[in-house]
Amino acid sequence: MPAFDLLIRDVLVLDGRDAPGVHGDVAVRDGRVVAVAAPGALAGAAARIVEGAGLALAPGFIDVHTHDDLEVIRHPAMPAKLSQGVTTVVVGNCGISASPVVPRHGPAGDAVPDPMNLLGADEEFAYPRFADYRAAVEAARPAVNVAALVGHTALRQNHLDRVDRAASDAEIAAMRAQLRESLDAGALGLSTGLAYASAFQAPEREVLALSEELDSHRHAYATHLRDEFARIVPALDEAFAVGRHSGAPVRVSHLKCAGADNWGRSREVLAALERGAHGHDVACDCYPYAASSSTLDLKQVTDAYDILVTWSEPHPDQGGRLLAEIAADWRTTLLGAARRLQPAGAVYHCMDEADVRRILSHPLTMVGSDGLPRDPRPHPRLWGTFPRVLGHYARDEKLFPLHTAVHKMTGLPAARFGLRDRGLIREGACADLVLFDPATVRDVADFHDPVRPAAGIYAVWVNGRLAYDGREVAGERHGRFLAPH
Repeated sequence: MPAFDLLIRDVLVLDGRDAPGVHGDVAVRDGRVVAVAAPGALAGAAARIVEGAGLALAPGFIDVHTHDDLEVIRHPAMPAKLSQGVTTVVVGNCGISASPVVPRHGPAGDAVPDPMNLLGADEEFAYPRFADYRAAVEAARPAVNVAALVGHTALRQNHLDRVDRAASDAEIAAMRAQLRESLDAGALGLSTGLAYASAFQAPEREVLALSEELDSHRHAYATHLRDEFARIVPALDEAFAVGRHSGAPVRVSHLKCAGADNWGRSREVLAALERGAHGHDVACDCYPYAASSSTLDLKQVTDAYDILVTWSEPHPDQGGRLLAEIAADWRTTLLGAARRLQPAGAVYHCMDEADVRRILSHPLTMVGSDGLPRDPRPHPRLWGTFPRVLGHYARDEKLFPLHTAVHKMTGLPAARFGLRDRGLIREGACADLVLFDPATVRDVADFHDPVRPAAGIYAVWVNGRLAYDGREVAGERHGRFLAPH
């Protein structure tokens, strides 16, 4: 029998720590890394040998902020993620999760409130218990590993007759019981999306009460802040208060200074983040673009920056056009056009590039795509986030060294989310690996043609098995559901 299932020779090993890479060989057996040694030092035959001269080998990238809850079941091959080197996705962010969800049909026929419709159609919410969702993921056997948060908005829609109000004590108790059951079944923690109308009316006491179910050693509190605009600092303080109350680590989702009036405040915002991290486990994620994407929110309609409509149910022909152009054609205001387009999705060019760079480069920042796989014209972050950090920001702009970029995508998120044996290349670690060319890796997807795989990704392995060969996704899938330990 060969000594190794896989031997990758003569590569620059970027092991997931924030340290410069070293040239070496990496051996894999039974889904785990069994040796990391100097070039040529490993004796023994291998079932497969990959020559990596001129290439870099990193742990598989961990996308800490996704909305792939239903995509890993719907399209388990996951080409958008594998083609950029992602081997693990964290789902259930922004308070919206596929489970536990018990759809309720109201007078309008809607089963789930906005923005849960970003995840899928009403009938796809078929997992009333978190254990049902976990079983469905394990049955689908997606090509990437999956860790899942429970969404606050999902809990609210299960137990409140309407989500534009605060929950009663009895409703909070019911939500807590369902959250506790989900955590026991392997959920990673709780997420909130307090900026959305479906959760904005939830007072701090409601979130504090739910957070008491989190085990400070196993579960995270991830939050889409109540305000990413003028009141972002008080919103951060609210998030930190939840962490201190529960003891749970705080993960601030897609940290940004949104809105033209907010541009330039990243130093102030990061100072607030650092204060929150003093004596408590606090971190954030961000995506490497100066534009956000979500449903078309009437509260965010403005003429201060471009708003690109990505889809509209009543007017699908308007997808791909600027809201200002649509309003001009219809001879109405921006708000009037937005109302006519509902329900719809949009990309908001609402950030300043200098703020994006400052936040992305901060030591507390991880990388997350926040991609929307169901969007017919997705933000390019869905296909391009990780190679954009490696190529554009690390190599071309020299915002940080290559090994720091890799750390933000691997060792840092694995440690922050308690993903044991992931995010590092070391003996005993799970063999989630990505082989790429530091000289050519780059994002190819853009706002006009967003569904395009990255350049410079040569191979991706998930749990020791080839998942992507640089051109095609492998036929067999080897991802796993990851529960906290």
